[in-house]
Amino acid sequence: MFTLKCPACGAESKFSFVDNTYEGPRRCWKCHGAFKLKILNNNLEYCEPITEDEFKKMQEVNDLRNKMRGR
Repeated sequence: MFTLKCPACGAESKFSFVDNTYEGPRRCWKCHGAFKLKILNNNLEYCEPITEDEFKKMQEVNDLRNKMRGR
């Protein structure tokens, strides 16, 4: 289980990954701020604010990547 504190409002989010690694967009559950983040081996590499357009584009890329993995 990974815990991330929102850099904008300080709200904590907990989530888990299959291989303890994630790179992509995230949205804060409390302030709805959009961020791009990278978690490698359960360590936060970066968490940077992004625009709503950047969030949507990153989400589309992630959805497509996940769809291709399922084939």
